[in-house]
Amino acid sequence: MKLRMVGCSHHGSNVAMRERLAFTPDEAASALTAWRESHPGVEAVLLSTCNRVELYSASNGDQPVPQGSALAEHLATCHALPVDEISEQLVTLDGDAVVEHLFHVAASLDSMVVGEPQILSQVKQAYELACRLGSAGPHTHGCFQAALRVARRVASETALHRHRVSIPSVAIADFASNVFERFDDKQVLVIGAGEMADETLRYLHDEGARQFTIINRSPERSKALAQQWDADIAAWGDLHQELVRADLVISTTAASQPLVTLDNFREKIAGQRQQRPLFLLDLAMPRDFDPAIGDEIGTYLYSIDDLAAACDRNRKRREKELPLAEAIIAEETQQFLAEARLRTTSPLISQLRDEWNLIKQAELARLMHKLDPLDEQAANEITRFADRLVNKLLHPPMQSLRDEAASGKPTGLFEALRRLLQLKE
Repeated sequence: MKLRMVGCSHHGSNVAMRERLAFTPDEAASALTAWRESHPGVEAVLLSTCNRVELYSASNGDQPVPQGSALAEHLATCHALPVDEISEQLVTLDGDAVVEHLFHVAASLDSMVVGEPQILSQVKQAYELACRLGSAGPHTHGCFQAALRVARRVASETALHRHRVSIPSVAIADFASNVFERFDDKQVLVIGAGEMADETLRYLHDEGARQFTIINRSPERSKALAQQWDADIAAWGDLHQELVRADLVISTTAASQPLVTLDNFREKIAGQRQQRPLFLLDLAMPRDFDPAIGDEIGTYLYSIDDLAAACDRNRKRREKELPLAEAIIAEETQQFLAEARLRTTSPLISQLRDEWNLIKQAELARLMHKLDPLDEQAANEITRFADRLVNKLLHPPMQSLRDEAASGKPTGLFEALRRLLQLKE
């Protein structure tokens, strides 16, 4: 099994770059379909969130996995970008490092907010999309199913998820609370109706907020979320009017262009607000609000990257749980890789056993033909002797193959045995 991942995340790329590379669900589906057509037989899963864009690729031992440059080129082509403009901010991982990284991502140890719950469902959705489109296969199945299992272990066996912590909750606790002393008298506008919006409403409700309005391009999704939180619904065409009424705004859409430009804000919103404080939490990727809006009087605009310091504080509070979570990931990574390598030895072991058994049967037949007729007991004893001899001769090379598979240190033993024993490919 050969693995490769190329992507960017909040660790090494800025929000502007992640905006340019972000994929909506429809765009991700198109990208995976295009990959399948241009790289038949090579598996792929595309993970795109507000904090990362990662393309995972896998192939079997007979077919090489595309180079990192090919994966980077595919990401760039999907967005009509020159690959040179994005390559410096992309990271490439190979082999075992891909498995370990994916386990960290799914378990939320690589998130901006360690322990945030959204990433697990995002990983699952990315994998399920690849399955529906046929771009996933046996190797990505194994990796992503194991990653989901690891994430559930970390959630159940550590306290990282004991208290609900997410990007919205950190933003509101560390930023909005510095603008507003209370939330029960504030008009909250949520733009978008996905999981991030739901998580935001849950946290604000716990903080005392009760006046919610939801606005989304899909009225059906707005209605479903509004019923859950006893919220009002606004039509998409009333966005500017709702921004005038709101005190606190959380935007979580997947729009490809900004919803509100600086000119829109000045012409249609700012003047009617009369400098009332407006807290804007832009969690969308790409961003829904022009960053320059944050410089307007009475406007407090925060994006994903503005949460870095608060997230670092969050990480420090959870540091005591990290060694246990890391131990789980290390254990699961070692077990997964050992099992994967052991599976690669199975065909060679089976071939070795089959060919030696054929030789044994031929030699037994030749021997029985030359000897005088034997009684059943004598014939069975000779057969058992041959079986024991073959098994004892097979044991050392088979055990060596298993040991090499478990060690993960390639020594060329597979190829050496194949050539030494003249086994066919």
